[in-house]
Amino acid sequence: MDDSDYFPYHLDYNYSYDGNLTPVEEPVFHHKATCLKEALCVALLVVTVVIFLLGFCGNALVIWISGFKMKKTVNTTWYLSLAISDFVFCAFLPFSITNMVMEEWIFGLFMCKFASCIMFLNMFSSIFLLVIISIDRFVSVVFPVWAQNHRSIKMASVIVLLAWLLAIGLSVPSMIFRDVSTHLGRTICFNNYTLNQFSHKIVAVSRLVAGFVVPFIIIIICYSIIILKIRTSRMAKSSKPFRVMTALVAAFFICWLPYHVFVLLELSHQDYDHSILITGLKVGTSMAAANSFLNPVLYVFMGNDFKQKFKSSVLSKMENAMADEGHTTSRFLSRSSSMDGRASTHI
Repeated sequence: MDDSDYFPYHLDYNYSYDGNLTPVEEPVFHHKATCLKEALCVALLVVTVVIFLLGFCGNALVIWISGFKMKKTVNTTWYLSLAISDFVFCAFLPFSITNMVMEEWIFGLFMCKFASCIMFLNMFSSIFLLVIISIDRFVSVVFPVWAQNHRSIKMASVIVLLAWLLAIGLSVPSMIFRDVSTHLGRTICFNNYTLNQFSHKIVAVSRLVAGFVVPFIIIIICYSIIILKIRTSRMAKSSKPFRVMTALVAAFFICWLPYHVFVLLELSHQDYDHSILITGLKVGTSMAAANSFLNPVLYVFMGNDFKQKFKSSVLSKMENAMADEGHTTSRFLSRSSSMDGRASTHI
């Protein structure tokens, strides 16, 4: 155990407990936090606070607009669910910030398990919702008539519910393996993988596959087909749809790849430099968390022309962006095919 125990939501932010750590009833000395004296720790602390403030406020605004100020549609169902997922993630960041500053877990065993579980729940649900949005856009572009006839709020609600249930199932390991121990005057919340020698590897690989590889492949396939479809249309002269789609895929890849890479490296931590792994896990975790405040920006604020929205009020900007998402793409398609003219413009 070392200073790698950082965020409670962190995934495998600390090396798995191998039986060498012996909890003691009475601390030998009082642990003194050194985070505020270390440049990297201070930098990541500032980044985490910024992520919390922007993510909490940004997603709360999206929830308010899409949930209470707009007519319920398939699009607002996606946005509301995604915003709720990211909002809950950000709402639990203060636990991480406190743990980061104090370098000690003070919230007890239940919150150790619950906070980690909630963080993974929202990590998976957020990623699954991004996949759902990608598939929805793909179906609306490639099969516009079918989408017009079958794309409904009820179907969207059922799909969102299934995504959340799957995310809950994948978050259960946090409740099982997360544990609390006091050692040398320091109480930590850590991953105790001593129940089975393969537990650590199974959890890490399953999170990589279900939380990154498969979603990323699906997103890439969906947006690649959409771009090819747009390019074959006669009116596809604007580069805006390509910029937006590229930003969506790039943000997903950049935010999550470092985290998953270092989690895999941590499985064989004895083969790598300890300090490099710790630094990589900390930076990777912060980058993954940043995706929670980037989502409102990429999926809402980039929905319409930035200059025009900047001149209007904040509420109008968000309302127009969510209501008109996909209009540009649909206009391209409607001009290239009379059948596409009957397609829903909300992709």
